[in-house]
Amino acid sequence: MLGLEAAEKLEKRIARRVDSSGLVERKALEAFEWDFQPKVDKALVVELARLDFVRRREDLVITGKSGTGKSHILKAFGLRACEQGISMRYARCVDLLDDLHAGLADGSYARRLKAWARPALLIIDDVGLGQVKKRDDEPTAAHTLYNLIDRRYGRVSTAVSSNIALSDWGRFLGDATLTAAILDRLAMHALRIDIDGPSYRQHVAKERAKKAETPASSSVGAPRDARPA
Repeated sequence: MLGLEAAEKLEKRIARRVDSSGLVERKALEAFEWDFQPKVDKALVVELARLDFVRRREDLVITGKSGTGKSHILKAFGLRACEQGISMRYARCVDLLDDLHAGLADGSYARRLKAWARPALLIIDDVGLGQVKKRDDEPTAAHTLYNLIDRRYGRVSTAVSSNIALSDWGRFLGDATLTAAILDRLAMHALRIDIDGPSYRQHVAKERAKKAETPASSSVGAPRDARPA
């Protein structure tokens, strides 16, 4: 009975951590389609899932086309962090930048930046996906992200997924010079995984489309009613 109560309390604590982390989907690493992405180093991913790289305060960058499983892996790492009691926050890159830019309008920028800089593991998903807001009276996205990465570098762990080549970050973030500084602190010294494979989402969509197709029924002429002679 006591063991059951302890398990229920632990599950509630994990659920609270997940809810407060921004992690909407609970992705299990065991559900990753390894056979569909045979070029992924499974042994490396499983090793990283132990989160020793977080304890060593190392960073991680996963690159690859959309739909190749980058987000699945990072969300699985985020769930593992919640299960292990490691402080973690998750956000898509554009959402994180929007949150920090909102702080410029209401005077809460310093507080928001401090909050994003605090977790032992920060997951920044989908760099290159979505539209970064650009206003003349605000710092560039590169400036905002640089401030965050610079605060975290060497102190805590940041895990990033990117749908575009690192060489294209400057165009996406709006400042090539500051982007180079971000990459110098983050990507150039991080653990790296590149997923060179097909999109699983496109594969699923095609399979669903095939199932939805109904074969044309062959029309066989019915015999005419016999007429009396």
